[in-house]
Amino acid sequence: MQDPKEKHRSAQRMVFPPASPHPPELWEQLGWHPSDRQLTLLQGLQQQLRHWNSQLNLTRLVEGNDYWIAQVFDSLWPLLPLLQSEQAGAPLDLIDVGTGGGFPGLAVAIALPHARLTLVDSVGRKVMAVRAMAEALGLEHRVEVRCERVERSGQSRQCRGSFHWALARAVASAPVVAEYLVPLLAPGGRALLYRGQWTDGDQAALEPALNLLRARLERCERLELPAGRGLRHALVLAPEGPCPRQYPRAVGLPSKHPLGGGPTQPSGA
Repeated sequence: MQDPKEKHRSAQRMVFPPASPHPPELWEQLGWHPSDRQLTLLQGLQQQLRHWNSQLNLTRLVEGNDYWIAQVFDSLWPLLPLLQSEQAGAPLDLIDVGTGGGFPGLAVAIALPHARLTLVDSVGRKVMAVRAMAEALGLEHRVEVRCERVERSGQSRQCRGSFHWALARAVASAPVVAEYLVPLLAPGGRALLYRGQWTDGDQAALEPALNLLRARLERCERLELPAGRGLRHALVLAPEGPCPRQYPRAVGLPSKHPLGGGPTQPSGA
């Protein structure tokens, strides 16, 4: 079996096929336009994703609109107010929980060129691939990739209470994800939950968890992705005080026993 480090070196030496063209109206629909360098990095990210996906089967969303809309656009649209603000040039600290194949974290790192990103996943092979992609794109100086369960991240000195934004995309049900994210927030920070469907029942299940975590739902935004890619919701949570020290609970408990007795699986996420 080829050594992972040698795979990484081989990936950096490879000549990749051109990136898929993005839909011409994509950035107008998003309301944010990448610089030439940012566009080059997003194209390079697709090429890296192709390579590592062929090795590890990270995601099916690699080509054409699968990449540009279901990955890039879907990663960035909930952060549009941030991308359009003066904070877009600030040295913010963000964490992406359950990053999988590197989304939304790597796309956000490209869109926020002064931000520091921490990407967390418990699967070693995914972590290796995402770290290699970040290095190949020249992002390693401000993208850290951690191989650990997020329950441990939330109790670690390096991560707890440290981030301006904590992100999670289709990881688990909202009460579970809230327990993962809220302990990571610095005072004044925000948690962003990427969801598919969102119902009154989902809202009712989330509220008891937020009460225990000392947080509130600040806003819920709704968007139909371009090209019929489906309905999305973005939930933004705001802390109302320090998160109680017992959260997140031990590894596995948040998903087995969600706060407030909510569902363990996401609703249409």
